[in-house]
Amino acid sequence: MFVAPKSVDLLLTEAENETLYLKLIEQINKDFNLANEGIDFPMSMSPNELKIQLHEKIYRLIQYKFAEYLNLLYIIDVSEEEVKKMDGSDLVILAEQVSFLILKREWQKVWFKNKYR
Repeated sequence: MFVAPKSVDLLLTEAENETLYLKLIEQINKDFNLANEGIDFPMSMSPNELKIQLHEKIYRLIQYKFAEYLNLLYIIDVSEEEVKKMDGSDLVILAEQVSFLILKREWQKVWFKNKYR
């Protein structure tokens, strides 16, 4: 049964431990490109760098391209309910929380594809 990790660091560690980290990067790149938000995280990117880069990208989308940000969340299939619960008063914190939701959803996709292929 799929149980989402409780933090970004735990999620990335789990992805590495299950040797699915590269699949996670592929899935993120694929969904961002589907949403016309071209992103090309290199496969050589460290988990910490992925966390930082994703956070920065989400922050910039919220700040400057809000419609595109909403489209991205829709394409990735991030829970609208969870996003609505968040306090949007601090954009840096909001971007960090949304980045975690994105990683959780992408990890769920990768995990299920691997488990049931």
